[in-house]
Order: sequence, then C-alpha cells, then structure tokens
Amino acid sequence: MKKPKGLEKGDKVAVVSLSSGILGEAFAEHQLKLGSDRLTELGLIPVFMPHALKGMDALDKHPEWRAEDLKEAFRDSSIKGIICAIGGDDTYRLLPYLMEDDEFIENVQTSPKLFTGFSDTTVNHLMFYRLGMTSFYGPNFLNDFAELGSELLPYTKTIIKGFFAGHELKGVPASDTWYEERTDFSKEALGTERVQYVEERGAEVLQGKSSVTGKLLGGCLESLVECLTGERYKEQAEMIQTYTIFPSLDEWTDTLLFIETSEERPTPDKFREMLTVLKNYGLFEVINGILVGKPQNEVHYEEYKSILVEIVEDKTLPILYNLPFGHAYPRCLLPYGIETTLDTENKSLTFNESYFN
Repeated sequence: MKKPKGLEKGDKVAVVSLSSGILGEAFAEHQLKLGSDRLTELGLIPVFMPHALKGMDALDKHPEWRAEDLKEAFRDSSIKGIICAIGGDDTYRLLPYLMEDDEFIENVQTSPKLFTGFSDTTVNHLMFYRLGMTSFYGPNFLNDFAELGSELLPYTKTIIKGFFAGHELKGVPASDTWYEERTDFSKEALGTERVQYVEERGAEVLQGKSSVTGKLLGGCLESLVECLTGERYKEQAEMIQTYTIFPSLDEWTDTLLFIETSEERPTPDKFREMLTVLKNYGLFEVINGILVGKPQNEVHYEEYKSILVEIVEDKTLPILYNLPFGHAYPRCLLPYGIETTLDTENKSLTFNESYFN
C-alpha cells in the first residue's frame, strides 16, 4: 500500500463533499465556521473545494462536481490532506468519473494524501484500497471538527493529533467515555455539551482466545452490504462490480474485518440479514478476526452481540466488540491495509507498522 505523509503545521487540507452536500446549506453555516476555525486552531489551512459548498440539491444532481473536487485535491500539490464533509448514501455515483480518469489514478498512486471520513465514505475507501493507497476510516468535518460543544471531544483531539507527523498512533486508544448522538444541530446548540457516560464495558471479546494479526479492511456495515446487494440502489452493485471496488475473497484472506452500524440503528433482524450477506459471500471463512464498533447510543447493544456469534458460527474466530469507531462517539482512526494485531487477552488493537510514509 502507498502511504501518505503525516500532516505538518501550516499544511493545506481540502474539505470535500463526496456524499451529501449538507455543508453548503444555510442551516449549516455555524458548523462550517466552527469546523473551519478548529482546523485553523490546529495549525492547518482549510481549503473548501470549488463545489463543496454548492448545497444538497446541486450536488445530488451533479456527482461529477463532487468527483472533480476530489480530483483537484489530488492535482494540487499544495494540498496535503483531504477531509470528507460528511457521509450520505450515493458516493458510488462518483466512480465512473474517478475510475475512468487515468490522471486521477496516477495522482493517487504517485502522490498519496491523507484522506479521512466514515459511513458512506466506505465506498471511497474501498476505491482507494483498490488503487493501493492507505486511507483512514475516521473523523470527518461536520461530525468531528465541527463538534458543537465548547471544544473538540478530548478523545477526538487525541485522534486528530495522530494525523500529524511525529504523533502517529500505535493503535486504537481506549476511551473511558462515550457520548449520545445529538438531536439538535442548530445554531442555538452551539456551546452545549454532549450527554456523556462512563464507558463501563470497554472492549469485549465475544469469542476466540488467540491473538491474531491481519491487514485492516472494512467499513460501515450497511455500505459494505449495499455494495454486494444493491438493495437501495441497484446501479450501485453494478458499478461496484464494473470497477471491482469490493475486494475479492483472496483480498479478504487473512485480514481483520472491521464493521459498524450507521445512525439508522438497524433492527436486530436487519443486522442478522446484513451479516448473512457477508457470510454468504464467504468472508467469515477467510478472515482472521472481526472488529465491531459500538452501536450508536448503544441501541441493540446486547442483541447485536448474540447475533454476531450466531451468524459467524466459527467459535474460534476472534470477535472484539464495542470499539470506538464508526457512528458512535467518540471515534478513532483505522488505517486501511495496515498490519494490525487483535490481542484478545488485553482486548486491544495495535498497529504493527507505520501508517505514514
């Protein structure tokens, strides 16, 4: 895998809207300013790409604009990192504009850049994985940098620091706190703190007694399954197949699969159905272990645990549950393609190699 360089103070970072165009809506102006100010306080120079603030309707109608922003971010040698504005549900529509552009592919492979986001961004990550570039399943602009509280969440500060050269994280830090998702994102909510709880459970080993290693690969469960089924958008599965975005079983072999559920908080039945899709694909027969993010607001927390063990069947396959990544708060960074150890005894994840060049 080609790895990016760590960020330095004074670096320009591009903000791109590859999924929803919500960042450009008037009702998000306070978040736009807050996130921009936070990036500046971190010593970075935010660059909002030409179409990033066009709004939801325009970007829905013009996926090629979204793709052009990403291509320009890779063309511009002064831009050192790329932060996704937020997720959505149709970033797959960018694939023809990106995967049929030889210049873009060459730029990704010869000048890799730090790229971070989660949720629907899973598809972008799988594309970069296909192109051989390490990217980060982690913080995005609206959910993390524009956190409405008086400051960044303490854990978020630790994770963002890990994007800077010389401060590389050695694994996934444990969090002693978890937070509820907000229901009010209005300007009136500025300065209000999230409802928080003591993290009493910590990481849980659901099964498997041996420590295992493997390269990190995965994403949002709904996005992964949609790549295979096209349940929501038939053309998504077709595009994924056309551009071979979803890894083959050979590519999944000996990896550590990481999965997490979205803000839709799927019912236990839906969770079972989605895991069954991955099982039928053959994933659970070839991977070395499974990492599972905390469900948002701990909804269906216990039900998901029993369903995981039921569907996986192989009792020797290690499953580490309730990790701080994905749609729950706070969230860590997971670097795609990095050799990682899942330690069942210490209930921890350790990166065995640098995620920076």
